[in-house]
Amino acid sequence: MSLVNNEQNWGKLKNGSESKLFEPVKIGAWNLRSRTAMAPLTRCFADDQTGVVGDDVVEYYRKRAADGVGLIISEGTIISPRGKGYPGTPGIYSEEQIKAWKKVTDAVHKEGGTMISQIWHVGRLSHHEITGNFLPQAPSAIRAEGLVSRFRKPYDIPEEMTVEEIQEVISQYAQAARNAIEAGFDGVEIHAAHGYLIDQFNSDITNHRTDQYGGDLPQRLTLMKEVIKAVIDAIGTERTMIRFSAHKADVPNYMWEDPDYAIRTFIDAFKEVGATLLHPSIMQFERILADGKTMHQLVRKYWDGAIVGVGTLDPEMANKALEEGTIDVAAFGRPLISNPDLLNRLKNGKEIEEYDAKKHLGVLI
Repeated sequence: MSLVNNEQNWGKLKNGSESKLFEPVKIGAWNLRSRTAMAPLTRCFADDQTGVVGDDVVEYYRKRAADGVGLIISEGTIISPRGKGYPGTPGIYSEEQIKAWKKVTDAVHKEGGTMISQIWHVGRLSHHEITGNFLPQAPSAIRAEGLVSRFRKPYDIPEEMTVEEIQEVISQYAQAARNAIEAGFDGVEIHAAHGYLIDQFNSDITNHRTDQYGGDLPQRLTLMKEVIKAVIDAIGTERTMIRFSAHKADVPNYMWEDPDYAIRTFIDAFKEVGATLLHPSIMQFERILADGKTMHQLVRKYWDGAIVGVGTLDPEMANKALEEGTIDVAAFGRPLISNPDLLNRLKNGKEIEEYDAKKHLGVLI
């Protein structure tokens, strides 16, 4: 399915460069050139053995920075070898990886851009042949249905994590954040969405624990809170963004039973640990979840900090949400894969090239 699915609105942005999309904005520690973000997009172009990115990745991100994207959020970067879920995904845990990412961030900064690293552990959504012959880690030993993405083998039954292993992973998140700063990133995004490790702890589908990391929803958020607190302690709240969602990569059509309660509970958890920057993620930005409100409107109901909006946004939809104050920054995904000069095209009414997996999945342009 094409993600430029509101094609009539692409390249026909009302008011052109006067759109609120192109206003500068400050969120957290970041002075952004525009209220736009490049959503994290898994590309799998790192060396599969070392997790090191090459010059093609440097140029890929440099082009988006040169286009004027306000905030570039990197593809998911794994915090440990055991956190890996796809072939060719980059890491942020070794010196070689840090040095390689420094070339990327230097190139982005030379173009006047801002870039953060999305730090990631996939949890149960993996296979022992990807994780160095270790079983995937998870809150409970419950196998995901389906096949490992881009690997085409069934998911392994994961290993239920001990409390000691949980504490080790929390330390790995904090170290990954410090490594990201060393690599020249302007901050990090904690990936707590889409059915990966942190979200597995958050969900009663995947978390059947009876200790302090299981139980009702507020209690299941304990790991997420401890990770956020550790990362904030390492690099500061103004450089720490959190991505969360109801959507799960391996559970089609999942939604919280009570979205208003769930979002309120998440927001309470974020406030408790001192978070200030959120990236709520949903597949369809305009989907109504409760009381006539979308996910981002429900988040705004309880949250007065910064919000990055995402979910197959088109420019007019994004501009409207910015004007209403629902979001502070609008993130675009696959259109930025197929259009490295997306913002320039929008400003000047040029045609937008539609994302085509057959054409764009296996190349960096």
